[in-house]
Amino acid sequence: MDLVKHKGGCHCGAVRFEVWSSPNLHVFNCNCSICTKKQNNHFIVPRSNFTLIQGGDHLTTYTFNTHTAKHTFCKVCGVQSFYTPRSNPDGYGISPHCLDPGTVQSLTVETFLGDKWEESMQAHKTIKDMSKN
Repeated sequence: MDLVKHKGGCHCGAVRFEVWSSPNLHVFNCNCSICTKKQNNHFIVPRSNFTLIQGGDHLTTYTFNTHTAKHTFCKVCGVQSFYTPRSNPDGYGISPHCLDPGTVQSLTVETFLGDKWEESMQAHKTIKDMSKN
């Protein structure tokens, strides 16, 4: 699979990142309690494919329940452009709508039933491997 370098960040520009991924993104639309509130659509990449370019000092993190997911967001503008998902704590969930234009060719959106998280994780055949190189 050919990877491209996507660049992105938060609304105010304080947080910027680069991520290597396919130009054809497999995006999850999760319906767990927090993803529903945030409308959190995201694609998953290995930790090694992600680089925070600037703004680490502008990030803050929210956790709840198992505290595995790290909901990281800009404390200036409030935008979550990436986070550490519970499904893949060794990777990142990247918000495709926070990427700069020009590198995404297509989006395939898959609904993930996060309101039944344990059952959905057990049934899903590929999500656990998306954060692996």
